Amino acid sequence: MTSSELWTRETADRYDAEEAEHSSPAVLGPALDFLTELAGDGRALEFAIGTGRVGVPLRERGVPVVGIELSEHMAAVLRRKVDEATLPVTLGDMATTVVPGEFALVYLVYNTISNLLTQDEQVECFRNAARHLRPGGRFVIELGVPPLRFLPPGQVAVPFDVSERHLGFDTFDLVQQTLVSHHFTRDGADGAYRRDGSRHRYAWPAELDLMARIAGLELERRVGDWDGSPFVQDSAKHVSVWRKPV
Repeated sequence: MTSSELWTRETADRYDAEEAEHSSPAVLGPALDFLTELAGDGRALEFAIGTGRVGVPLRERGVPVVGIELSEHMAAVLRRKVDEATLPVTLGDMATTVVPGEFALVYLVYNTISNLLTQDEQVECFRNAARHLRPGGRFVIELGVPPLRFLPPGQVAVPFDVSERHLGFDTFDLVQQTLVSHHFTRDGADGAYRRDGSRHRYAWPAELDLMARIAGLELERRVGDWDGSPFVQDSAKHVSVWRKPV
């Protein structure tokens, strides 16, 4: 077991509705194109597959997908969409859980590596990806760039969404290199707000590259988004691809 926080049944049941925007063709299409091209004629393994937001439509594109998921409740939501024979899922953590076979692609999307709250666990995640990759295979991570430049002196909070339905902000512990994402979501017709929060460990691209080197992987490319836009100084996130040498 890792330090990752577990998704509850209530959170899992409402996850797809709350993340509907990220499942739209405009958002999801470029990611599926990117991953399909890297998988080629091989199999793909998704760490922290969740409710299958990416894995299920990637499988529908003809890529054989296998998943690892820590939360049984998230996996149960996925199982309502597709059966075990079509998309096998193993319950376990992404740093140590091993599934049979080799893969052309291992991928980890939507900031999920930050669910591992220690550097050692994040390193083990890279090692686990390398363990599953065939020679020449790729490991892909989608991760936000820590917005620390937006922190005024003496402040610890940065908002990332201020809308009628949702208020979201992160509070940072710069010593521990962790953050807590706070969410206040309008829930129901009475106008009341539901409060949620989750802990994460943020990491810079250069730190991930060092983790990859420890695991025997080489950086192949880094872009600013799934559409292949350049990764530049002001990019809010990156999609990075590391390759297992032949």
